[in-house]
Amino acid sequence: MTVTFPDLAMLLEEVEVTRVDRLSPSYVRFELASPALAELGADGPWFDQRIKLVFPHQDGPVPSFEGADDSWWDTWLGRPVEERGHMRTYTVRDVVGSGADTRLVVDIVLHDDHDGGAAGPGSSWASRAAVGDRLVLMAPRRGHAYGGIEFVPGNARRVLLVGDETAVPAIAGILRDLPADASGTAVLEVPLTEDVQDLTAPPGVEVRWLPRDGRPLGSLVHQAALDTLGAAPVEIEVSDDEVDPDLWETPTYSSSGEAVVAEPAAHDDLYVWIAGESKVVTGLRRVLVKELGLDRRQVAFMGYWRVGVSMAS
Repeated sequence: MTVTFPDLAMLLEEVEVTRVDRLSPSYVRFELASPALAELGADGPWFDQRIKLVFPHQDGPVPSFEGADDSWWDTWLGRPVEERGHMRTYTVRDVVGSGADTRLVVDIVLHDDHDGGAAGPGSSWASRAAVGDRLVLMAPRRGHAYGGIEFVPGNARRVLLVGDETAVPAIAGILRDLPADASGTAVLEVPLTEDVQDLTAPPGVEVRWLPRDGRPLGSLVHQAALDTLGAAPVEIEVSDDEVDPDLWETPTYSSSGEAVVAEPAAHDDLYVWIAGESKVVTGLRRVLVKELGLDRRQVAFMGYWRVGVSMAS
């Protein structure tokens, strides 16, 4: 397969699964291939680079983007779901190989009853996918602006990375690409002890795994984040109607419409990156920004998913 849409400022390509690894009860790793991935590239480190995957609807055909141009989004949305499939957002876990042999590595969480999240299209596809299966990838094309990276620490050399199972691939990418002299802590809450992974990180960054093993979602990561900052325990109750399912607050963007200030934070020795279930992230944001007074220009808070809600593309 050649590059199908060379005029687009991104890759929008059909790719093939060339390898499947069941890493643990909650994670499946896929290697995706296409000669078009010779054009894959980011402007700098990958960090938490987001991509999109378009899964076939149930047992339907791989969605077609034949003839795609700059209006492809509206064209895709206008199709019946049986034809367009389901688009979901993931993180680049790794890129291996080069040229036409480039492989994009993606880790997908298998949501199940143990985390309170019903399996969506991505999780359902991942649970049964095999080598040779095909789907559509939307990813950065080398030499073109794409966006999708929220880890922007500025001058900070001390980091606090906090996430649940859905944020593990992003945190893994950030840890891999941090400068060797970086310091700080990564706190990762996962469903089960068997989900703990070996991650590459700078010597000065502590990686703390928090398996829930039956405890409630978010019950461990909240206090662990406060402990890392030397803060006393703070009880915060977040009601369902307070949760923005599209929660996305970074130094340069606010889903809630808060004012964004261009100047760097006055105390930029620390940068905090938090992602995961929206209600848990909402609680952490409230504590760190409103209770502890952390400058919002030093933080990125992202709701990757919401319990009981099928997230939009």
